[in-house]
Amino acid sequence: MSLPAYGVGIGWRPEISGYVAGLPGLRFAEVVAESVHAHAELPRGLAELRERGVAVIPHGVKLSLGGAEPVEPARVAHLAAVARRLGAPLVSEHIAFVRAGGVEAGHLLPVPRSREAVDAVVANVRRTREDLDVPLALEPIAALFDWPDDELDEGAFLSEILERTDALLLLDVANVYANARNRGTDPAALLDRLPLERIAYCHVAGGSAHDGVYHDTHTDAVPPEVLDLVAELCRRHRPPALMLERDGAYPPAAELTEELDAIAAASGYPAIT
Repeated sequence: MSLPAYGVGIGWRPEISGYVAGLPGLRFAEVVAESVHAHAELPRGLAELRERGVAVIPHGVKLSLGGAEPVEPARVAHLAAVARRLGAPLVSEHIAFVRAGGVEAGHLLPVPRSREAVDAVVANVRRTREDLDVPLALEPIAALFDWPDDELDEGAFLSEILERTDALLLLDVANVYANARNRGTDPAALLDRLPLERIAYCHVAGGSAHDGVYHDTHTDAVPPEVLDLVAELCRRHRPPALMLERDGAYPPAAELTEELDAIAAASGYPAIT
């Protein structure tokens, strides 16, 4: 299940809830699942979006699907409950791990691209899907390093996980750019290796370079190179739903609008503002 008709969306955050609520052409948004109480009243901004018929997708950050340990049932149950509370068409999570041995990293950490890691991710995705009423989309993360015991390249690693789990793909175009830039590879080449027909929707975000390393910050404006990669993706595959992802250092409303319009222009979608 993809969201091809939803055009350009934005990540809902409390700090910009008024701005998001005022977007007249908004068809979909995303909310961090762990920030929503499944059985209490929804935050005002989210409730307004649901009343308008805007699709809201819960985006998990703490399942640790890439961990060696099984996913915690309570965390999966929360994600499923939030999806039901929002009437969401699907949910998403990361191919990453965030805990091991009871220790929380507080950050999304990259999974080794090994056969053993593929098996671990597949097992956790299958456990998660058993409790979900809606499809699950998986997001590959931006990683500042590769593990020395990698056995697969990124395209083969992701394709095998998606094939074995029958999950959808949340393709973060900014992550594709960041990883390729830091590895010295061509970001468009990965697009040719991925099952683009599995894309549910895409993230688009900004970043910045420090000491020769590009960081996927979500606090900077989307750079031209990422917009070019959005256009390249849309030349290869019908334009998917595209979501601006901002987390902190929020600019004035006019600048957010410029970013949304730039994403729309790169993809061929009409502006939502």
